[in-house]
Amino acid sequence: MMFMDDRFILGMGLLITILILSLMIGGIVFFIKIFSSGNKKQASTTEAILDILKTRYAKGEITKEEFEQMKKDVQ
Repeated sequence: MMFMDDRFILGMGLLITILILSLMIGGIVFFIKIFSSGNKKQASTTEAILDILKTRYAKGEITKEEFEQMKKDVQ
């Protein structure tokens, strides 16, 4: 068989190896991006909640004690 010589088999093995390694590296990068973006969302949500608390305290809707307790609960 002309197509099944050693060079063909080695070449296909190399291609499969490169494909598998590329998929593994891509998967690792994908999961790192997912987990790192989750932390950013939580931080921005906490900041938004603190802004709301500060606004409510400034308007006099909550007392200083309530503000401090809610701030401690959020953080």
